[in-house]
Amino acid sequence: MKPPFLLLAPVLALLAAGSAAAAPVVTRLTPPSERFASGRADPVVARFLPGQRFDLQATVRPDAGQRITAARFFIDGKPVAAPVALRDCASGCVKGLAAETAIATVRAVGVEASGRHEFSVEATQADGSKATATGNFEVVPFAAALGPRVKNIVILLGDGMGASQRTAARIVHGYAQGKALQPLAMDSFTATGLVKTASLNSIVTDSSPGMTSYVSGNKNNNNEEGVFPDDTVDAFDNPRVEYLSEYLHRTQGKQLGIVTTADVFDATPAGNAVHSSNRGAGTGIVDQFLDDRRLTGLTVLMGGGRKWFLPAGTPGSARTDSNDYAFSATDPHTAEIVKRWGAAAGTLDKGRDLIRDFQAAGFGYAATRADLDKADPARPLLGLFAFSNMNVALDKINGRRGTEKNGLSGGSVVEDFGLPDQPMLDEMAAKALAVLKRSPKGFVLMVEGASIDKQAHNMDTERWMLDTLEFDRAVRVVQDFAAEQGDTLVIVTADHECSGAALIGGSVVTDARLAELAAKKGVANLRNSVVGVYEKAGFPHYRLAADGYPETTNIDYRLLVGYGANADRHEDWRTKRTPQRDVQQPFAAEAPLKWYPANALERDDALGDYLVTGQVPGEQAVHTATDVPLSAYGPGALAFTGVMDNTDVFFKLAQAAMKGVVAPADTSGSRKPPKPKR
Repeated sequence: MKPPFLLLAPVLALLAAGSAAAAPVVTRLTPPSERFASGRADPVVARFLPGQRFDLQATVRPDAGQRITAARFFIDGKPVAAPVALRDCASGCVKGLAAETAIATVRAVGVEASGRHEFSVEATQADGSKATATGNFEVVPFAAALGPRVKNIVILLGDGMGASQRTAARIVHGYAQGKALQPLAMDSFTATGLVKTASLNSIVTDSSPGMTSYVSGNKNNNNEEGVFPDDTVDAFDNPRVEYLSEYLHRTQGKQLGIVTTADVFDATPAGNAVHSSNRGAGTGIVDQFLDDRRLTGLTVLMGGGRKWFLPAGTPGSARTDSNDYAFSATDPHTAEIVKRWGAAAGTLDKGRDLIRDFQAAGFGYAATRADLDKADPARPLLGLFAFSNMNVALDKINGRRGTEKNGLSGGSVVEDFGLPDQPMLDEMAAKALAVLKRSPKGFVLMVEGASIDKQAHNMDTERWMLDTLEFDRAVRVVQDFAAEQGDTLVIVTADHECSGAALIGGSVVTDARLAELAAKKGVANLRNSVVGVYEKAGFPHYRLAADGYPETTNIDYRLLVGYGANADRHEDWRTKRTPQRDVQQPFAAEAPLKWYPANALERDDALGDYLVTGQVPGEQAVHTATDVPLSAYGPGALAFTGVMDNTDVFFKLAQAAMKGVVAPADTSGSRKPPKPKR
């Protein structure tokens, strides 16, 4: 009998021979595909409209000592008739990839034929060995229409606005014996469904893929907008997918409007027009808004974010070359973005005066509410009303009323920020519609109530409640417009829920008594003596002023809100005098803003001494995976019922614009919606 090591020798020899002849391997294939990831044909992850453009890409790991010399892509077995850009990872790739790893890319592919399609890559290394991989995608056909095409699409996005946030705003509007005294505007929409919000890489999305799913039909990774993930570190070279705004501008000549109460570089506004794997790359993001307007039809851009538009060195400027972009003409990997997509090449230009460049391109400019009122609706419009995020509704309203000096300098919060004349979201929406309605081919408009989310992160209940009311007033403006025009489809929804907000009941004491209990502190006083559940909650009564907002949020027997996705905090149930410091503000460290609380624990540390232990680490509440409501109004509204994926919304919107509505006839869009009672 042979010794054991001699019996193993043939096996070891075969293993050694196999190792020496190991084939190169495709480690990533784009568009994302379950067929590639697991071998399963379902679910089909990537879906596109007929002719919608997207990039093909593969990352290929060659054998040791080898390199990839060529690559080809195929769709349904036929070679893709477009140049393949091939680069290695000697520089500019994520950690862990060998320098000889190759990335092959084909830009701006489109497929007209509907149905499932197989796509594949074949990569060849220097010794002739080949690596292949296969995935699938779907082209979703347009259906036969039952009604006319819609001319305009408006997406109203309440960032972080789940069912609890909508319900809280309705309660503030008023209840009597179980009936709402007046519905929210969004409550009067024709149809409502539920939206699943997962991103490409998590059940819990952030705002980037939360928004882009609605306007690209595809999942993105968290923190990425308008792109699929790749293995490079460049934030602007990822594989792209065409946005609704780009598709409808290219095929129909529609214009684009973006309105937000956030900094305009933020995830939701950027997720309608900008392609980047880094939602924080502010300089390049705002440059792309202007420089690629011929792709998107950008005509209106309003919100905060002036700091990105001011030349570096100007007080308040945040422009920097480190988060800008410049596509090299000598690098085919990025040069093909310019050639095939028609995108701007970009340049590292931190000294750029972007406001001046917008004006040179024909845009009017508004820096205040007064400027906005005077803006000529016959011109495209840029409005930048804050250096970063705009102040929230509660603080803007207090500033306008002049009755509650809740700032730390003896004035109002908006005076502390140096921005006393900011518009409300409904005023911004009205001006955007006045500009866009002149678009002969129609428009796509996105209006975001951004700080529903931001204040829910801060667990600042009254501030997100009033921002939800502000958002609903913008909904009313758009609904009125749609009713008058008859050719406008409107949806109101959210990118995700934030904070796990729960309407747990109502206070059983007056506000004066609540202040006394806060001074006494502790669980016995601030929980056991205050929180009324079931019938003890009753109906909180908020009195609305002529401006549509509560006269005060510190009412007797107030609505009480808890959180299920919160960090540690203290609670005394009363309205916070000031908001938290916004670290994105360029002047946040200067007096008086430096005296604003930096986080919820600091804000609430002196309040009540009733600690609510959080379920998450850190200083903020977080997004949740909960489904969010979507309501629709106008022609085609009845298509938006049932439970749908966030990507489904894109195809329903495109169907209505490209071929016509598919739901049964809906006449609600031609009726004037009821006005709220005052």
